[in-house]
Amino acid sequence: MSATLRLAEQLISLPSVTPFDAGCIELIVARLQPLGFACEVIESGPQDFRVRNLWAKRHQPSVRWSSRATRTIAFAGHTDVVPTGPLTQWHSDPFTPTHREGRLFGRGASDMKTSLAAMVVATEEFLAAQPETPLNIAFLLTSDEEGPAVDGTVVVCEALRQRGEVPDFCIVGEPTSVQRTGDMIKNGRRGTMSGKLTVKGVQGHIAYPHLARNPIHLLAPALAELVAVEWDGGNTFFPPTTWQVSNIHGGTGASNIIPGHVVVDFNFRFSTESTPQSLQQRLTEALRRHGLDFELAWTVGGLPFLTTPGTLVAAVQTAIRAETGIETQLSTTGGTSDGRFIAQICPQVIELGPPNATIHMIDEHVVVSDIEPLKNIYRRVLENLHAGLSA
Repeated sequence: MSATLRLAEQLISLPSVTPFDAGCIELIVARLQPLGFACEVIESGPQDFRVRNLWAKRHQPSVRWSSRATRTIAFAGHTDVVPTGPLTQWHSDPFTPTHREGRLFGRGASDMKTSLAAMVVATEEFLAAQPETPLNIAFLLTSDEEGPAVDGTVVVCEALRQRGEVPDFCIVGEPTSVQRTGDMIKNGRRGTMSGKLTVKGVQGHIAYPHLARNPIHLLAPALAELVAVEWDGGNTFFPPTTWQVSNIHGGTGASNIIPGHVVVDFNFRFSTESTPQSLQQRLTEALRRHGLDFELAWTVGGLPFLTTPGTLVAAVQTAIRAETGIETQLSTTGGTSDGRFIAQICPQVIELGPPNATIHMIDEHVVVSDIEPLKNIYRRVLENLHAGLSA
């Protein structure tokens, strides 16, 4: 059994259902401290749901390199996993790492304990070969990524920003691949913004509509207009911004009452061609054109970020090509990640991890033959960045 697989199994065996870490950070700290990492555990959140975060950094100890010649790369990820779902539907215990047909099964196998194990072992191997590298290496881990994400990475990033201790590069271990490890990386993500729209009417008897104002009927033309809006055309890296309704709530449940209000939940996934302010303004103007009596509440879940091809992307592309022969695809599709917080303090952020076909599913798993290549890619990225600084 490889060191990466062994550590992945140890992490999977810890039932770290969000927001609980269940000892994952301690396990990783035990591996990092002997390598010279200063490990700081930052706790946040209410006492009953305490989130544990880790900022661990190894500074280059040799006087051979000036501070201007050094750079910091952070490996980022989360130790928490989503709930298992019905245990009776799993073919093996979700927190007992199990092998079947060349696959490793367990909650978090793909999202994202295999990535964490690969990052740690890659760092061990790299530092064994290059103990005096000018490359500072850090780990930013949280147990609050799968949950509200208010006491996790965002808290650590704010602390680092206040200290002026920010990384130059960051690799987030999200499962980004499709068929094989390395076939896709995320060099950005769309922003996400949710809204709750309440349209007011006048409740009344359904047989006397002239005495009431049906908010669902009033909203319908505006809703049709919003569905047809082209919010932007996207760009080279991002698809066009999308607007989707997720829930509509109206009525009392009785069939003979015109409701007094209707509530619509919706979400924007937006590119760098739009801003929260521009989208809010356009939607509000559309509602006003239809003469609606309404209230809006907005929640910006994350801003879009983009790492254009440069030092980090080149180092990752070269590493993937050397390890697998694959010409990786750059993508900004999919949901959000903690990369949205890290990108506020770090200029170059990419996401790279194993295939994501089974994340959050019953019988989540990773193909065992994908594990060592992932570790080797991470190590090769470190080697590439080291070579660039040492030249």
